Amino acid sequence: MKTANFASYHIRKWYSFVEETLANETGQLADGEPVFKYAVAAVIANPYAGRYSEDLSQLIEPSPLLGEEFGRRIQALAGSRKIESYGKAILVGSAGEYEHGNAFLTNPAADPIRVALGGGKSWVPSTGKRGGPGSTIDVPLAHKDALYVRSHYDSFSITFGDGPSPDELVVIWAFATRGRLHARLGGLRAEDVKGVDGLH
Repeated sequence: MKTANFASYHIRKWYSFVEETLANETGQLADGEPVFKYAVAAVIANPYAGRYSEDLSQLIEPSPLLGEEFGRRIQALAGSRKIESYGKAILVGSAGEYEHGNAFLTNPAADPIRVALGGGKSWVPSTGKRGGPGSTIDVPLAHKDALYVRSHYDSFSITFGDGPSPDELVVIWAFATRGRLHARLGGLRAEDVKGVDGLH
């Protein structure tokens, strides 16, 4: 067993990503502020790698503390910029199960991140897969308070050059400061969000 260095987890590496988009694919300059996308990821040793267990509490129980750390890190990355969208994903090394990664995507882990963002009424879109070093994953994004805001359906494509090893997994959270540049598909506008039920 690898030595714990964060709660009961062994975290080998943290990643931070920042992307700033000034124009869309045609070269049309931003309609307002650029889109800033951020991602924070942790490479964590998987204590269940290579074995089956009905009980995944070793991953789930300390996850609120991990969520707090993700929240702290996104606040540091974004600074004064307000986050409007979020999403999450996992990459599981080949000796682990997809279910091991999903243990990190539950509400106990997500709620501290909502607190760090000043709230989040909608559920967090998520995805995941098994993979190794060099894997790319597209993290889905949606408006943090209203899933029906079409302009904020987006993704952040991220590649990890050094993880996960077979006995590791990578937990990823992604964020954006606004919707797509020149979104023009109609529907609920971000400025009209009520933020009551997570949909509208």
